[in-house]
Amino acid sequence: MTEPDLLYSETEDDLRAAVRSLLTDRAAPAAVLAQSESEDPYDAGLWRALAADMGTAGLLVPEKLGGQGASARETAVVMEELGRSVAPVPYLTSAVLAVSALLACDTGQDAVSGPLRALAEGRRVGALAIPLPTAPGALPPVTVRADAAGTLSGEVATVAGAAGAELLLVRADGGLYTVDAASEGVRVTGITPLDRTRPLSRVTLAEAPAHRIAGEERAAAAVDAALLAGAGLLASEQLGVAEWCLAETVRYAGERYQFGRPIGSFQAIKHRLAELWLQVASARAAARNAADALAADSAGGADTALAVAVAQSYCGQVAVRAAEECVQLHGGIGMTWEHPAHLYLKRAKADQIALGAPGRHRETVAALVDLPAP
Repeated sequence: MTEPDLLYSETEDDLRAAVRSLLTDRAAPAAVLAQSESEDPYDAGLWRALAADMGTAGLLVPEKLGGQGASARETAVVMEELGRSVAPVPYLTSAVLAVSALLACDTGQDAVSGPLRALAEGRRVGALAIPLPTAPGALPPVTVRADAAGTLSGEVATVAGAAGAELLLVRADGGLYTVDAASEGVRVTGITPLDRTRPLSRVTLAEAPAHRIAGEERAAAAVDAALLAGAGLLASEQLGVAEWCLAETVRYAGERYQFGRPIGSFQAIKHRLAELWLQVASARAAARNAADALAADSAGGADTALAVAVAQSYCGQVAVRAAEECVQLHGGIGMTWEHPAHLYLKRAKADQIALGAPGRHRETVAALVDLPAP
């Protein structure tokens, strides 16, 4: 096992600067608030600029398949910046989950390489039709069946990113299938999410035409590989949420006066922010370790699974804690609809149960290091 590299490279810093510049211009808090109240599932213009123009949709994809040939480390930087802005784009669901599932299939098939190239180039949006709370290593029962004609029937609930997706990856009793979301027999019904910047849907299939891209055994492995990559990179998004909440709260504490002094000068506030800073620093180490492990081991061995489980068992709680402190230490303004703090709290709470709750990941850690779980 090689020593993990938790530092950001010059390339990663440059990528961060470019993504942050775009999000500062196109995903300011007022714009995200307005988008969250609209009927559109995500900001299509922002997604086109981020995914296609900047090329971030293909970071995980080799160059020969139309991608950038980068790794999970660079993808984690994008996820971190998206967490900082809670931008309404389907990056996790399309560029991470759907792409990772396709990469784990036989990319020599045209039925795999074609959709993969379209996703990598940002020409299409994909979604992996699996319940968002599903953790790596805990695949739910198959709820979609394939008939002799190759059409699919069944239903999958709480699918993230299906609204607005053009390509669905569906695990059925015959394997893994690609489904054109615009096909007859496909219905995507929105459900009310806690976090409106990441819509959830119920996907219903009624003899929907599909293309089989993997058999049952490989399908299960591909979906699990996607979940592992998604969970590991979600930790970077949670880190970004926590970093924004900490920075915003420190800024506000230095400007808000009570009794003739900034509230940040009071010892109780100092202690709360110092403790939060330590937690965010620890979350950064855990998230970077998970991203580095994924980049070094695309096969997802035990060490990678452990790094991901550690990151998810910790970063989700830190993001929620940071968002709660942001709301509370802003006082009355933090409770208003106009202030963006509620967007970060909702994203943090939704992320906490996405791809496995912290308790589920602690059980994984206990199993992997042979320690009894509490």
